[in-house]
Amino acid sequence: MTDRYVVRRAEDADYREPGALAPDSHGYTRWCAVGFDDGSAHTDFGMSRLEPGGVIPTHIHSFEESFHVVEGEVILVTPEATVHLVAGDYGVIPLGVPHSWHNTGDAVAVWSDIYSPPPRPQHGYDTYRVADVAPGEPVTVDPRDPRTRSFGAITTEQMNPGKQSQELLAQSASMRTALLVYSGISLKMMVDSDLGSVLHTMFMVQYEPDGVAGPHDHPLEEAYLIMDGEVDATFDGYEVRMKPGDIAWAGVGCVHSFRATGAPVRWLETQSPQMPPRHAYRFQRDWTYLTDKLGAE
Repeated sequence: MTDRYVVRRAEDADYREPGALAPDSHGYTRWCAVGFDDGSAHTDFGMSRLEPGGVIPTHIHSFEESFHVVEGEVILVTPEATVHLVAGDYGVIPLGVPHSWHNTGDAVAVWSDIYSPPPRPQHGYDTYRVADVAPGEPVTVDPRDPRTRSFGAITTEQMNPGKQSQELLAQSASMRTALLVYSGISLKMMVDSDLGSVLHTMFMVQYEPDGVAGPHDHPLEEAYLIMDGEVDATFDGYEVRMKPGDIAWAGVGCVHSFRATGAPVRWLETQSPQMPPRHAYRFQRDWTYLTDKLGAE
């Protein structure tokens, strides 16, 4: 593989039976938009669908898993809690934690997910069927309830800076809901070390009509799922307009940029491994400035 990026269109989504990734499951399919076969070392990002009555029985992974519910509702059972998840809910399932998924509703449940590092086909997708964990009484996601300390919820309103947003954030119990606003770009952290993740992060990004991120790269991998609006993106010089449902991945060293198209655009983003404390961004403009300055001396 020579490209350090992947762009997948929503209309080309390829949902398949998961095989060893979800042993003994029924009613479950997944679109792996980027993974091991694409040359990714840290990211397997895709979309999961669970039909009404569908079940993924109790299993464990030798990788971390995080998710964000996009449509419908689903029950997730872990030894810690039985959680009733609805659109906007998210969470992390640490490495080695037994869990199962159950769609007890009348509609298809859809969620985006990241596995880090990517499951390896030659190792049975690093997934193991284990004894079933009996479901308990379902609880809903509550950031102040210790039973759901590995979960959270996000709304569109939380992405809009202002008094209402700050009031919403003030209800939370930790920095997991920190809202960062800079240069026409809002960011709300979702999954990070505070939530229990070690190998990756997940957050929501919103660009206002004038939002721009100039060309830059990272010492980590990023994946993007467009939720609302459109954005003009570049990946190592490849220009593309991304629309809702589209997914992209930028590997280590891939120079990428984003520009809103005149209306707010919102997307889900992941980073793996987690961002280092320093030197996480390498902006081309800074090193172009140095090149020009050295040439003038």
